[in-house]
Amino acid sequence: MLSLPTLLAQELSLQQSQVDNALKLHAEGGTVPFIARYRKEATGEMDEVQLRNLFDRHAYLTELAERKQTVLKSIEEQGKLTPELRQKVEACLQKTELEDLYLPYKPKKRTRATVAREKGLEPLAEFIKALNAPEAAAADLFAEAGKYLSEEKGVSSVEEALRGASDILAEGVSEQAELRAHLRTYFAEEGWFVSRVKDEFAEGTTKYEMYRDYRSRVQDIPPHNMLALRRGEREGVLTFDVEFDEAKVQAYLEGQASHASAETVRGFYRDMLKDAFERLMQHSLMGEVRLEKRKAADEASIKTFEINLRNLLLASPAGMRPTLGVDPGFRTGCKVVALDGTGKLLENMTLYPHTGDARRREAADMLKTLAERHGIELIAIGNGTGGRETDQFVKEVVAEAKIKATTVMVSESGASVYSASPVAGEEFPDKDVTVRGAVSIGRRLQDPLAELVKIDPKAIGVGQYQHDVDQSLLAKKLGETVESCVNYVGVDLNTASEQLLKHVSGLTSTQAKEIVKRRNEKGPFNSRRELLDVAKFGPKAFEQAAGFLRIRGGENPLDSTAVHPESYPVVERMATDLDVSLEDIAKHADRFAKLELKQYVTEAVGEPTLRDIVSELQKPGRDPRAEFKYAEFKKGVNALADLEAGMVLEGVVTNVAEFGAFVDLGVHQDGLVHVSQMANRFVKDPKEVVKAGQVVKVEVLDVNSDLKRISLSMKSQLPDAGAESRPRPPRQRSRGEGERRGEGTPRPQPQNRATGRRRPQPQRSAVQDRRPKAQGQGERDNRSNQQGREERVARPKPVEKTGGFTLQELANKFNQGG
Repeated sequence: MLSLPTLLAQELSLQQSQVDNALKLHAEGGTVPFIARYRKEATGEMDEVQLRNLFDRHAYLTELAERKQTVLKSIEEQGKLTPELRQKVEACLQKTELEDLYLPYKPKKRTRATVAREKGLEPLAEFIKALNAPEAAAADLFAEAGKYLSEEKGVSSVEEALRGASDILAEGVSEQAELRAHLRTYFAEEGWFVSRVKDEFAEGTTKYEMYRDYRSRVQDIPPHNMLALRRGEREGVLTFDVEFDEAKVQAYLEGQASHASAETVRGFYRDMLKDAFERLMQHSLMGEVRLEKRKAADEASIKTFEINLRNLLLASPAGMRPTLGVDPGFRTGCKVVALDGTGKLLENMTLYPHTGDARRREAADMLKTLAERHGIELIAIGNGTGGRETDQFVKEVVAEAKIKATTVMVSESGASVYSASPVAGEEFPDKDVTVRGAVSIGRRLQDPLAELVKIDPKAIGVGQYQHDVDQSLLAKKLGETVESCVNYVGVDLNTASEQLLKHVSGLTSTQAKEIVKRRNEKGPFNSRRELLDVAKFGPKAFEQAAGFLRIRGGENPLDSTAVHPESYPVVERMATDLDVSLEDIAKHADRFAKLELKQYVTEAVGEPTLRDIVSELQKPGRDPRAEFKYAEFKKGVNALADLEAGMVLEGVVTNVAEFGAFVDLGVHQDGLVHVSQMANRFVKDPKEVVKAGQVVKVEVLDVNSDLKRISLSMKSQLPDAGAESRPRPPRQRSRGEGERRGEGTPRPQPQNRATGRRRPQPQRSAVQDRRPKAQGQGERDNRSNQQGREERVARPKPVEKTGGFTLQELANKFNQGG
């Protein structure tokens, strides 16, 4: 049997040495960011994704190995462990496979088969089992069953005896691992998910209209549809089942387990197998299939959340410049705070620009005075209620007073969570929650990463069905994303908050708190080495964290770079060879790039690390995030009613899902750019084209005020969208986003966003059994550019008629709810 590291190397297509070294470093306390950046020689330059996949799979297989030992011990104690069974158990690579093998030996509650055995009917079951062979002689089952009649044991009739024998045989069939595995695969590949609205909701309209009569192959169902079906079922609106060809399943079972030539025995086995499947296998196997699709949907949804969160955390910082943070409001006024270049609160006040001309003039004077007093360069305005009106007011004041400040609308998502948190309460114990919220808005503009790490990632609002997925997995993956982003950018040791520091590689919350305490008591750090003087901060923490902590203007210029202190001697050698001082490294970066790196290779520092060092020295301490950009919302477009079809607007992508992207246009309702409207070419994945936080230009296709839906297009505005250009495939019927009887597949409606509806389709014909018709029989959705199998469907030309509608008519019907 292969060792665990060898198995991992084969599964993940890695070298054995890569796996061994990475696992060793991880076991020694190495974090993923540290190993990925500073131990490239040992791991063969594995990146963070590869490392996390390795560690996750290693953890899974380790748990599986422990479970195997428990299973083997249990079977051995029963005296039923054979060499063949041991080999099968040890060869398992999946928990489901292991549990199938263990099922016949698992301690059971009292079952019908148990009762039959207690009545002494097991010999009868064995007798019938022996007759289940082509060469077996004919026998009178009823006569044999009559031998087991016993008032004392409670067997009063031949039928009861045969029923008990059937129960024993049915339980044995239901516990056959290979049979269960085959049926599980069959349901996953050939089954159909079907949902319907419950009777009590049949007459009305629900938010699950698209799932009123929905069908999708199990293997093709898109993750967001699976999540929506689960939510609808949980809320009591939908029924959600798996349909399959019952006759085909019965035929398979008989082919596998019924071999008798005698019709009497064949009939007995036919009934027994039907009972075994319907009573003992169907429910559990359906549950397992649903569970597997649920896990897949959870993982896909969480992956989307990870990507969106990463893009928001790594959004361009406006810079640590004096800033006004504005939490807009109407009747209660706008809370305004002045922050210095480090985000420190200097002053706060409440303005009332929306409660009459007199108070508006007063608010303008106060805003002007506040901006001039603190040398304000940036003004961040929350995008909540009153945001556009406040933005317009502030811009008027800035223009009239000739204030040299940039005004930017900032997302408020999660600001209220921060303002009511213990962290905000500790920092601003005497301030109202609205003032704390304004501080958060201002700091988000200065440095999104530093501020957003203070908020639970789930509160930022960039997830898809985030409350329906596995919450422990979600928390784990989002935590990894935050850790990755913080260490990718690096942290200023002398200004970082405790909340930011605790995400640095190797640091705990306690160590982060001690760093801030030391900084407050003794002033700023002048050297990375001073970290070793911090309480509860040992050599291991220093090794893991030092490279990600920056000191600007410290004793050693290298402390402001991503070069790890353990590599300082190598850099000093390079500088000496070039006759360059450490202070002047940046001025001579081109000379470092021409060095022959092989001469500096040591046992501890190899060429990958040396290449990273030279790259870092060319732009020491650089921020890897993109240049700051912001959207200019159109003046006069402040509400849904201001939008008109044909308008071209600038907006900010707030969320990216599998079916498209949501864009903030400054009207308090995000619009949807469906994946089919993202480019003038086939787009497989919206994340190839846009990302959360990106500024985009869009055209308004349609506005439905009643449903609060805005349909947008990027086609004319983004002719060279980032999707990979590929030949458009031939038109075909799609499958994969699911089908409903009588209608094409609906677009999903997460977060009450603009999503639309589908056009009507012809009713599909009746079926002879429960198995749905094959592909291409009138119930397919031939709308293009969808997930799953729909990825391969050609997009209709704008003028082409499809089922009686043009593409524009389809879009209009989609947004009108028809």
